[in-house]
Amino acid sequence: MSIELSEKAMKPNQYDFRNQVALVTGAASGMGWAAAKAFAEAGASVALADLRKDALDTAVLELQAAGHNVIGMHGDIADEAYVKSLVEQTVATFGRLDAAFNNAGIQSPALETADVTSEIFDRVTNINLRGVWLCMKYELAQMRTQGSGAIVNNSSLGGLVGVPGRAAYHAAKHGLVGLTKSAALEYAAQGIRVNAICPGIIETPMVADMLKAEAAVMEEMFRDVPIRRLGTAQEIADPVLWLCSPGSSFVVGVALPIDGGYTAR
Repeated sequence: MSIELSEKAMKPNQYDFRNQVALVTGAASGMGWAAAKAFAEAGASVALADLRKDALDTAVLELQAAGHNVIGMHGDIADEAYVKSLVEQTVATFGRLDAAFNNAGIQSPALETADVTSEIFDRVTNINLRGVWLCMKYELAQMRTQGSGAIVNNSSLGGLVGVPGRAAYHAAKHGLVGLTKSAALEYAAQGIRVNAICPGIIETPMVADMLKAEAAVMEEMFRDVPIRRLGTAQEIADPVLWLCSPGSSFVVGVALPIDGGYTAR
């Protein structure tokens, strides 16, 4: 798969998040890391969350070494006590919460629906849907007291279309789009905007693993990407920051495809 990029695609856009606070889950690698770094470089104080402590510590130290104001908290977003403490510690440290990118998620193995075990289905939905709902629950409660804020949920092109062998994953990601739209309607008049992004095939560690384990399936999907290359994590981070910025102040409840044209077919 090709990933030849234009100079513009390799450079982050410029946003101003000075005096604002952002929270990013799944922040130690891939799209979450790109977004956390972009928020920090735009001036935000950033809380990074991830299940992998060593990777999270490395990410936090890198940003701190660059002079950014960040903290890290490792844990599983399927654990409500952890999510509650994550938001509370973010606010206790930085004083508020202005932007949240609910990015943490897992992939499901490629199996026909009849072969998916209850354990696989429950794990995927507990993280990819229930876990994001938990994050939103506590983020929204804080933003409601402030009367402002922006949330971006990471769905997937799997939240917009079906793909054979991915029923559990796509069920959760479709559900996340519905969750986003309903919450957006609840909170728009309270100064809080909720949106989702739907990334396509992005160059991340998760996709790298899928390319190794399921090369034929991934090659078939890639043939349906009109732009003829993988996306980059930076090409996800930029729309996330835009959706949290004043530039998107009239954007509410969207599920934005960022997929090189995959869902435009």
